[in-house]
Amino acid sequence: MPAPLLIRNARLPGEAAAGTDVLVAERHIAAIGPGLAAPEGAQVINARGQLLAPALIDSCTFATDLAATVAGGIATALLMPDQSPPLDDPALIERAERLGKPRLWVRPLAAATRRLEGRELADLALMQEAGAVAVATGRSALADSAVMLRLLRYAGGLGLVTITHPEDPALAAGTVATEGEMATRLGLPAAPAAAEALAIARDLRLAALANAPLHIVCVTTAEGVALLRAAKAAGQDVTAATAPPYCLLSDTAISGYRSFARLSPPLRTEEDRRAVVAGLADGTIDMLASRHDPRVTDEKRLPFVDAAPGDAGAAILLALGLALVHAGDVPLARLLDAMTAAPARRFGLPGGRLASGAPADLILLDPEAPWRIDSDTLPGLAGNTPFDGFPVQGRVTLLVKGGDILLADGAGR
Repeated sequence: MPAPLLIRNARLPGEAAAGTDVLVAERHIAAIGPGLAAPEGAQVINARGQLLAPALIDSCTFATDLAATVAGGIATALLMPDQSPPLDDPALIERAERLGKPRLWVRPLAAATRRLEGRELADLALMQEAGAVAVATGRSALADSAVMLRLLRYAGGLGLVTITHPEDPALAAGTVATEGEMATRLGLPAAPAAAEALAIARDLRLAALANAPLHIVCVTTAEGVALLRAAKAAGQDVTAATAPPYCLLSDTAISGYRSFARLSPPLRTEEDRRAVVAGLADGTIDMLASRHDPRVTDEKRLPFVDAAPGDAGAAILLALGLALVHAGDVPLARLLDAMTAAPARRFGLPGGRLASGAPADLILLDPEAPWRIDSDTLPGLAGNTPFDGFPVQGRVTLLVKGGDILLADGAGR
């Protein structure tokens, strides 16, 4: 059991001034308030007015990457089932949950179908008992609507949220970009942006038919945001996430065949980007996730159509989210909720809140600290990011997970 920890002179979200203390004992928050006394033997850290928030909960990652998550202030990561082998067996779920200990809470997602092949449902009940917190279709949607309906009914009966990838598989097959001027100019195989809306509309209808909860793993288009907003207004049990590239970049980022900007789903138009930001700001899109997918150089430095999709986003998730705050597009409280409380609520996780008795998963953040993203020095397994050279503000200076200090950079003792 770690020694008690007292963080002094912190500023909480929504507060204009510093002066709050937080006492951590027995791996939980013991007290919050001004002027707390330090227990005997406690470690004391002076926050110097920095922002104190729950440690991040990353609701979509494809790899357990401890260096990246620690640097990014992430204490909990939902691991997608697209592993080798896929997470379609209770033993694999148990193994995945142990991968991050003691530096990361890994919450595995059960593969919806055996081997993620989209045909035979996996044994969700046994995987839930083994520790799976939700079920996911993986990097692609289920092509067979009958299988999807059975999945929703099975998962819903277990109280599990079904996480689905929003691209029509037939339209997206063999494509690497979004139809439009940029894809045409580069001569790239492309799918219409409506491939997302078609998949979302189908899954919303099937989820309503099954009376089951649904989570859309990454919304990237204006039409997708509109469908989600309408479903929520009608009272449907649906949540969604997006990722920083779809809030900060448009498909112009792939000009020059920049393979680091090859993502799945692909980047969209500027109109779509603005709609996604608005959806995140007003809560239509509930979460902001990294979709962390580290790729080695040999996988990315290829012709655009041959390069592996994905980017390494865990270490820069918070900094890129804060870019939206500094631009005046998303309120700070909404951004933090999207990366802490919202995924905790949806998936029944214990973290994501500042309250007595809550797990001691905390970060200190200097939201104004300027730095520049450098793909060559990005912490983690790989630096495949389309944001190389991008100036940002905001750096995690302290990460506490379960009462243990994992990162202390700039917090006074």
